[in-house]
Amino acid sequence: MEQFSFIACMPDKPGALHRAAEIITRYEGNINRIQYDRRIDRNIVFFEVATASKAYEKIREELERIGYLQTSLQPVAFLKFNVYLPNCPGALFDFLNHITSSEANITFLDFDDRGQHSERLVVSLNIENASLIDALLNQLKSKYRLEIVEYDTTGEKLDNTVFYLRLAQKLRNYVGNAEDAFLMKFLHDMNHIAQELSNLRKDPVEVFENILKVGDTLSRTSGEDFYADVQRVRIKDGIELFCFQLPCGGNIYLFDTPEERVMIDTGYGIYQPDVVNMLQQYGLGDLSLLKRIYITHADADHCGAAGYFSVPSFLNEETLKITRETSRAYGSSNQGCILEEVYTKMINLFSRFTPPSNVILFPDISAKDEDTKRRSAFPIIARFRIGDLEFEALEGLGGHMHGGIFYLCPEEGLVFPQDSVINFRSLSPERTEYNILADYLMTSVNVDSSLAREERNALISLIVELDNELVKKGKRCLVCCGHGSVSLLENGKLVEHSNPERYLARKYL
Repeated sequence: MEQFSFIACMPDKPGALHRAAEIITRYEGNINRIQYDRRIDRNIVFFEVATASKAYEKIREELERIGYLQTSLQPVAFLKFNVYLPNCPGALFDFLNHITSSEANITFLDFDDRGQHSERLVVSLNIENASLIDALLNQLKSKYRLEIVEYDTTGEKLDNTVFYLRLAQKLRNYVGNAEDAFLMKFLHDMNHIAQELSNLRKDPVEVFENILKVGDTLSRTSGEDFYADVQRVRIKDGIELFCFQLPCGGNIYLFDTPEERVMIDTGYGIYQPDVVNMLQQYGLGDLSLLKRIYITHADADHCGAAGYFSVPSFLNEETLKITRETSRAYGSSNQGCILEEVYTKMINLFSRFTPPSNVILFPDISAKDEDTKRRSAFPIIARFRIGDLEFEALEGLGGHMHGGIFYLCPEEGLVFPQDSVINFRSLSPERTEYNILADYLMTSVNVDSSLAREERNALISLIVELDNELVKKGKRCLVCCGHGSVSLLENGKLVEHSNPERYLARKYL
């Protein structure tokens, strides 16, 4: 038995679903998932079926023979026009003959001979075969007075009688020139998110809107509309730390030293060309001086551009596994969560996820080994230098994500707690709005909320301890959060270390 998925497009009439189920049953298929919501789309049904491969082919053949199988997602054109009909018996019937021959689907009609325009019929059509539109219009123009009101092939004007076709056309903006088979599988995954969240009493239409917002925001904030908030922190003579807050997702940190440059996290893959241009403007454009990248965890907004750089990326073996898996919840107590799995596929696709290929793994040290040295609650799994700064790699507890690593320079008080400690008040409204989308679509960005609280509390305690020691030396502990500004901990609250400056790509294009 294998798992298969397909999309059925069935007539909106009694017995249609029963007929499809009979075909699946006849070939001994077991329906594992089905989702149909007439409020969204009255014709589309999503199926997942377990059966033998030969039986599945028979099921597809039967469904396609009776016109129930959705085999493509070709762009659908929307046409709205006014047509002036003679006021006589059979006028509408004659007009509809032309519409039927064009294989158009009528979505709106409006006519009243007692109205202000007694001969005007307002018509809206969805037409799957766009090549027939010109022929239809030529036929109508030869017989009737015609006024074109709207004509659209982008999917923007389609109404919800073809909701999923409309959604598919919008998704094409974010997945490139994908084949129909790929897009249909992706649409199946998006529907699975909607089904899961509908069971949690969330509006399915709102779910799809938020999915599109993710793709739209990433696309809209790249290229000439890319921007970043930048902090520059002098650590000591000859060493400067740059914090680049990208429009969406996690921060990029870059150490500029006399010998080399070292990056911590890379941001989304979609921003990589913009980041390279930005580095050029800050005098950091010579990528031959970039020698290493240190990855905190496997989320696309933290390691999704690593594969674009030729230098080695240092990371935990578990993090490497997650970049090869289909779910960010891999290795956690939440591993089987559909929301985590489908969100991972979606964000990796939208953000052009390109994980590290040149990899150096940190040593595999057992956290349970009594001989393992620790910093607070966290095992020290490696030590390394950036310039003359000594760093420790601390193994996280797996609250935000399994395999996560924190980086710490005790002497200078630099803590990189990834997404376990964030100065939310330093996030711009736009970044906050984007971050909320992930929370909505997964219900939580942490794969284990209980461990995430424990992890954050342990990190805060470590930061307080370090800060108390550094104050005696006239220094402060700098919290280099995964999102938001480099911050200080003041009376239990994170405050910005310095005001960031705004980088705007359009200024340099």
